[in-house]
Amino acid sequence: MAKSKILVTGGAGFIGSEIVRQLLEVGHEVRVADNLSKKDAQVDTRAEFINVDLTIPAEAKKVFKGIDICINAAAKIGGIGYFHKFPATILSENNKLYSCTFEAAVDAGIKRMVYISSSMVFESATTFPSKEEDIFKIPPPVSSYGFSKLSGEWYCHSFYDQYKLPFSICRPFNAYGINEFPEREVGYAHVIPDLVRKILSGQYPLELLGDGQQSRCFTHVSDVAGGVIAVALHPNGENEDFNVGSDKEIKMIDLAKIIWTVMGEKKPFEVKYIKGFQFDIKRRVPNVDKVKKIIDWEPKVKFENGLKEVVTWLQDQKAQGKIKN
Repeated sequence: MAKSKILVTGGAGFIGSEIVRQLLEVGHEVRVADNLSKKDAQVDTRAEFINVDLTIPAEAKKVFKGIDICINAAAKIGGIGYFHKFPATILSENNKLYSCTFEAAVDAGIKRMVYISSSMVFESATTFPSKEEDIFKIPPPVSSYGFSKLSGEWYCHSFYDQYKLPFSICRPFNAYGINEFPEREVGYAHVIPDLVRKILSGQYPLELLGDGQQSRCFTHVSDVAGGVIAVALHPNGENEDFNVGSDKEIKMIDLAKIIWTVMGEKKPFEVKYIKGFQFDIKRRVPNVDKVKKIIDWEPKVKFENGLKEVVTWLQDQKAQGKIKN
C-alpha cells in the first residue's frame, strides 16, 4: 500500500485520535490539526501537530499544504444534552469549519476529502435498517447537530460539482471505547460512559432518560477508525457515502442491564425513568451492506468484549480520581 501524507482534523478527539494511531501504525505520514478544546484531547507524539482554529480561513489553508488526503473529523460534538444547550453554536461553528476546510482543500489540490458525518443525519428515518440512499428520501434532521452534519455532506457534493474535489462520506454509528470520559451534567456524555459514571457514583435506582426503549447500534472506536481508513484509502471509496458501524441493535434498558451486570453490582437492577430530551431519536439502525460489498470492511470487536474494556478503564479512571461523582 502506497504511503500518503494524511491530515486528520480533530485528530486529538475521541475518534480522530484513534484514526491517527492506526494510520501511524501502518506507516503513513500524519498531520494532526486540532484546537484541543476537549478535556480528554490527546495527540500522538509520532504525528506532526498543529494547534489551530480551523474556523479561520488563513489558518486552515496552512494545515493543508502538502497534504494528499484529509480525514475531516473536526466538529462541535457531545451528548444529547449538549446538542440541546448549544444548537446555535453547533450549527454556526460546524459550518465555519466546513467552509474553511473545504476551501483550503480545493486551494491545496488534495486527492480526497474524507468527511466524517454522523448517524444523526438519519434522525427522521422511518425505514430500518437505513440505507445510504435513504438520505435523499427522508426529511432533514430536526436537531441542529444532525442538520450540521448533513450540511457537511452537501459540502462534499457541492465542492465536487463545482471544483471536482474528490470525497468520501463516512457515517459512524455510536462509537464507544476507552479514552472517552463521562460528564457530570446529564446528557453531555455519550450513553455508555454516562451510565458507567452513574453506577460508579452509587446512583440507585439508575436513572435513564426517556422510557428506555430507544435503540442504538454501538461500534467500537477502533472499528470506526478502521472503517474510515479503509474507505479513505480504497479507490472504490471515492465520491461515495458509507454507513460505518455495526447493525446489532440494542435498547437502552437492555444496555443498562448489561453494564450493571458487567460492573458486578449486587443490588437488584432497578431504574428510574426521567424526562428525556426533545430530539432523543427512538431508533437508529444502519444498513451496512454497501461498505461490506464495495470496501470489503466490517467491524471486528464484539460488543461484549469492548464494553468490558470500557468498564474496566472507567473504573481505573475513577480509582485515580479522574472521574468525579
